[in-house]
Amino acid sequence: MEDRLKRLRKSMEKTTFKQLNFTDQHQQNVQNKINKLTISDEEVFLAVMQLLVHEKTGYDLTKHLRGRGILKFEDNEGFIYTLLHRLEQNNCLLARWDESEGKHYQLNNRGRKLLHKAEKNNVKKHVVLRELLEG
Repeated sequence: MEDRLKRLRKSMEKTTFKQLNFTDQHQQNVQNKINKLTISDEEVFLAVMQLLVHEKTGYDLTKHLRGRGILKFEDNEGFIYTLLHRLEQNNCLLARWDESEGKHYQLNNRGRKLLHKAEKNNVKKHVVLRELLEG
């Protein structure tokens, strides 16, 4: 951490956060609630489609999803590639192979239309995505 941030933290501990005192049990409860936050397959699917408006490799995609706080694939890296394969099989993606970087994915016109339809209406979003997820 930069020195400026360390100084700010020390200053805040002496002033702003001085009266805050969390027990170990309270900290554990907060951590458990954070870990229990789950995201549905439909929400992951929608995030993947939104990110694939621009070309990305599977690795790039996982970094961006992680940046959005989506960790569903953390213990199962195959999840993201299964999803990409399903999108490709449903003719929603353009895929190209690059020797040095691997496979690149991007939504094609059909995929963009599906994304637009999914974003347009919350109710339809879940129906459309469920249809694609189930094949």
